[in-house]
Amino acid sequence: MKLFFTLLLSPLLIACSTSSESHIQQAELVALLQINPPPLIIDVRSSMEYDSGHIPHAQHIPFWQSFTSDALDSHDKQDELILYCEHGPRAGIAKFAYFLAGFENIRYLEGHMTTWRSANLPMEKN
Repeated sequence: MKLFFTLLLSPLLIACSTSSESHIQQAELVALLQINPPPLIIDVRSSMEYDSGHIPHAQHIPFWQSFTSDALDSHDKQDELILYCEHGPRAGIAKFAYFLAGFENIRYLEGHMTTWRSANLPMEKN
């Protein structure tokens, strides 16, 4: 029984990893926003939060749609995928969904939107 739970939970633990390799610093993301095309950035917050201000080029896919959305089907599963929410928990749920969908290079924005906003980094509004 222990082996069953270990096998069942291993993908979840890998997907929800919080190691330093699983995060991208704000300064690194600001630099990546200057390249063409910019990286695949997903804002997993609510529509109201997204519309009030989001990272430039961020695509909006609320975390609760991460398991069912086909919005990323045209993207290479090897492409870097950067996720953020307001504080982190919703991005963790979305990371698990995209991990199950086959994405292998998923990173969180360090400090998420809270830190981005307080650093007065570039934002777009709808």
